Amino acid sequence: MSTLHVGADIAAPAGRAPWSADRLLLWTCVAIPLAGLALFFLYPLATVAWRSLVEKDGSIGLGNYAEVFATRGILTATVNSLVMSAATTAVSITLGFAIAYGLDRSCMRGKAIVRLALVLPLLAPSLVQGLGLIFILGRNGLVHRWTGWEVDIYGFWGLLISNVFYALPQAVLILQAALRNTDARYYDAAEVMGASSGRQFFDITLPNCKFGLLSAAFVVFVITITDFGNAAVIGGNYRVLATEIYSQVSGQMNFGMGSVVGILLLLPSLISVQIERVASQRQFGSASPSGLRVAPQRAPVRDAVFGIGVLLACGTIILTVATVVFASFMRLWPYRMEWTLKHYDITVSGGYAPLWTSLYLSLAAAGGGVLLLFFLCFGVCRIGRGWAKIVYLLSVLPVGVPGLVLGLSYIFAFNAPGTPLYALYGSAALIALCNFYHYHTQGFLTMMTGMRAVPQALEEAVSCLGGGTVQVLRDAVLPLIGPTVLGVFFFLFMRSMVTLSAVIFLVTPTVSVAPVSVLRLDEAGFVSQAAAYSTLIMLVVGGSLLAMRALIAGAARRRR
Repeated sequence: MSTLHVGADIAAPAGRAPWSADRLLLWTCVAIPLAGLALFFLYPLATVAWRSLVEKDGSIGLGNYAEVFATRGILTATVNSLVMSAATTAVSITLGFAIAYGLDRSCMRGKAIVRLALVLPLLAPSLVQGLGLIFILGRNGLVHRWTGWEVDIYGFWGLLISNVFYALPQAVLILQAALRNTDARYYDAAEVMGASSGRQFFDITLPNCKFGLLSAAFVVFVITITDFGNAAVIGGNYRVLATEIYSQVSGQMNFGMGSVVGILLLLPSLISVQIERVASQRQFGSASPSGLRVAPQRAPVRDAVFGIGVLLACGTIILTVATVVFASFMRLWPYRMEWTLKHYDITVSGGYAPLWTSLYLSLAAAGGGVLLLFFLCFGVCRIGRGWAKIVYLLSVLPVGVPGLVLGLSYIFAFNAPGTPLYALYGSAALIALCNFYHYHTQGFLTMMTGMRAVPQALEEAVSCLGGGTVQVLRDAVLPLIGPTVLGVFFFLFMRSMVTLSAVIFLVTPTVSVAPVSVLRLDEAGFVSQAAAYSTLIMLVVGGSLLAMRALIAGAARRRR
């Protein structure tokens, strides 16, 4: 289901004294996370908007905007970004719907392999897809080595394929949720009326999935137009807005132009997020709680067709990622295919220090983020309805801000000597904060879903026995919301380990992170070392995913 789905209305308990200790505690639970949201999200974004108006001579005006619209390169990058995002969306939605349909509505074989393929892109930085394509189809790739074919994978087509691999898992998840939302009784009625399978598909399946398709389309569009990793690795001369921001800020130190390009990147993201939010509400808000899920029936021809097609598509994803892992153990790709561990002896680009830094700051972002989100959601569910809606709106805003724009905003907000905030600049703590607020919305919505699942009758029972807010929290909420807390913790940890766009501007010569090291190694020509570093990141993130599932399963067994 889409992360922007708004569930049941937020309710607040009645009959509390306005200045009671419990009431003060609830507002403290809300106020502290909101203060963090204001300081580390709203304030940095305001600085980006302000810097876009500061011209080179220090005056205030629209000169930067005029310069951007007069610069052919930036206009070309804007058009390229829109074209690339539209093409990726079209391919991802078409392929994603076929995969989701095969998983949910057919009895095809190999569903476990398909699910593995959809998990793999989430375990690594986005640039791994581009790196794998280069190992296979690049100038020194396997295809050229074995066949002599000259394949120009750099540019539009290489970027399109890598973007599809990166976006496909999220499209499939949303489309599967939409398919599961269709009531089986519609199909039973159609069978009684003699409707053919094709008629049922076009008259029932597609109409019931239209908002899911729209929601998935805009999610894919947003993550494609804001992605930096694949564009930096395999984009070649195909310039897009994400790489243009990096060029303006890091290459030319043109902060005014960079902030304007950031605003350009922000606008389509915000529009897309709003459309996606409305679509997800229409799709999932109209579901009948008594609806029956469709049970797939065996059809040998259909199942075989879906099995072959879906496995081919997902097998390509597995092959791309597996090639990166395989290449990390080869002495000289693709000329000396001898097993070796020399590429794991990394001494350039900071060695393994960035990997340890990523571990520390990911744990910090996950641990601190879970505490803030838990108390924020606990308070939001218990304050007045009007205030709760305002807090809810503020809490979901970060989902519409691209990581590159958020990272750029941190430069403007915290690189200000003479201010208390300057102490954070260049530190791992600032990177951890950026990672948390980048994924704040997803964590908040997940935590809210878990908080709403706590039975109100259980809380009322604790209150009737004389318990206050602390007792309700300890005896009613914490025992039931444990799996959700674990899920949010590991989600924040895993995303912090692999995110690149949000932190690319915040690393320094002394403080860097693992995904940036992969990018630096690739840029320096150490592609096998980049593959080795990517493999280690995937091992860490994959291990954390297995740990999360084991802990959640253990918690579920203890509750029985």
